[in-house]
Amino acid sequence: MSSKEFIKLLEKGGAVFVRQGATDHAIYSRTIEGKRYSAPVQMGKKTLDPAYCKMVFRQLKFTDEEIERLLSN
Repeated sequence: MSSKEFIKLLEKGGAVFVRQGATDHAIYSRTIEGKRYSAPVQMGKKTLDPAYCKMVFRQLKFTDEEIERLLSN
């Protein structure tokens, strides 16, 4: 999937854009039970590796069920 598609999934799951990094990364965060989790997301890529996407989902504390639901829609 492309960076744009991945960003849409993250935002649909409750992640919000925090800031643009110094490089080609954007920082997204997600708050769960009062704790904030952040992850850098590569921008401008036509294809992101599925392992990379899963790593970002995990950094933002998405559960397996949440990931499955986001990817099935």
